[in-house]
Amino acid sequence: MQIADIIRKKKQGQELSKEEIYFFVNGYTSENIPDYQISALLMAIWFTGMTKEETSHLTMAFVESGDTMDLSAIPGIKVDKHSTGGVGDKISLIVLPVVSALGIPVAKISGKGLGHTGGTLDKLEAIPGFTTEIKLEDFISYVQSSNVALAGQTGDLTPADKKFYALRDVTETVDSIPLIAASIMSKKLASGSDAIVLDVKTGEGAFMKDLEHSRKLARTMVEIGNHLGRQTVALLTDMNEPLGREIGNANEVMEAVEILKGKKIKGLYDVALEISSYMIWLGGAAGSHEEARPLVEEVIHSGKALAKFRELIKNQGGNPAFIDDYSLLPQTRNSQEILADQSGYIKGITATDIGYAAMHLGAGRQTKEDQLDYAAGIHLNKLVGDKVEPGDVLCVLHFNDKDPASAAKLAKKAFIIGEAPPAHESYILDVIVE
Repeated sequence: MQIADIIRKKKQGQELSKEEIYFFVNGYTSENIPDYQISALLMAIWFTGMTKEETSHLTMAFVESGDTMDLSAIPGIKVDKHSTGGVGDKISLIVLPVVSALGIPVAKISGKGLGHTGGTLDKLEAIPGFTTEIKLEDFISYVQSSNVALAGQTGDLTPADKKFYALRDVTETVDSIPLIAASIMSKKLASGSDAIVLDVKTGEGAFMKDLEHSRKLARTMVEIGNHLGRQTVALLTDMNEPLGREIGNANEVMEAVEILKGKKIKGLYDVALEISSYMIWLGGAAGSHEEARPLVEEVIHSGKALAKFRELIKNQGGNPAFIDDYSLLPQTRNSQEILADQSGYIKGITATDIGYAAMHLGAGRQTKEDQLDYAAGIHLNKLVGDKVEPGDVLCVLHFNDKDPASAAKLAKKAFIIGEAPPAHESYILDVIVE
C-alpha cells in the first residue's frame, strides 16, 4: 500500500477503505509517513469530504492509536457530554451535578481552554484546592461512590488525533466537518461512556458560525456515535451572545452555583435544562427528555444537585465552603464599568468581542503557555432585550495587572443598541436524534 495512491484516490473523490485509513493514520503517527504527504491528503479530504463509513473508520483509527478507558466497573449507563465551546459556557458545571444527583454516572474527561476563556478544567481549578489531576483508579472510585468525577486526560488517549490536529491547524484544514467529527468523537469514545450528548454551539461566538454547517457537523457526529454503538444526541444551541452573565473562570463557577441554588438566569438555565434532560433520558432515568425536565427542576429545587456539587468538590480536594462564601474564590483588585451612551434596547451582544475582552484581562490564553488569572473576567449587567438609558452600566470588567484599555474598547463595541426590543429567539436551535 502506498500513501501516494491513497492521496490520488481521495483527490478523485473515491471512498477509502478501512485498511487504507488505518494505514495512513498509523503511518503518520509512527512517523513513517511524512507530514507533507499527510498535508496533501488532509487537503484532499477538505475538498472531497468523507462518507459516514470513512469518518467512522477514521474515528476508530484515532481511538485505537492509544489507550482507552475501561469504565465497566461502574454500574449503570455512563453518560458523557461534550460542547464545541463558546463564550460563557459553564454548562458542564451545572449538568454534571444535576444528572449525577439522579443516580446516573458521569465520568467526564475535559480539557483546558485555548482562546477566549478557560475550559471546564480551568474553571474548576479556580476553586481553592480542587485538582483535576487524579489517578484513573481514583477517578473510577469517585464515580462509583458519587456518580460523578471530572478530570483532565488520563493515560495516552487518541495520540493520533493530537498529531493530526496539530497538522490541520497549520494547513488550513481545521474546518473540515469529517475531520472535526472524527477528532471530537474519538476522544468521547476513548473515554469509555455508553451514551453521549453533544452541545454544538452555533453562531457568531462559536466555531461553527451558521446553522447549516452546524447541523451537518451535529448529524455527522450523531451518525458516528450511533454507528459505533454509542447512543448519541446533538443539540444545536445559540452562541450569538454570551451564555449567562459571567465570563471568566472563578466568576463562571459562581454563576453555575447560582443556577444550582435555583436562580433561572436567562439562556444559561434554558440550555442547562435541555442538555440535562437529554442526558437523563439517555441514562435511563426517564422515558423521554420531556419526562426528564421536571426531574431536573426538582433536583435543583430540593438542593440535591447543589449537594452533589459539594460532594464533587470535596472528593477532588477542593474547599466547598466557597459555595456559601464567594469571597473564598480568587478576587481581582480592580474593576471598570462600561457605560451606555444612548437610550434604547440591547439588540445584541457580540460574543466574540466579549470573549476577546475577557482574554485581554487574563481570563483566557493566546498560547498554551499563558498563565490564567482565575479571578479576571466580565460581568454582563445588561442582557439582550434589556432597556438602557445613557449612563447605565452595560458590563463590569474585573482585572488585576492587565491594562484594561483594549478590553474596554471591545466590551463597549460588543453591545448593540437599537430603538426597539429584538424578537426573542430560542436558545435551542435544533436537536439531532438519529
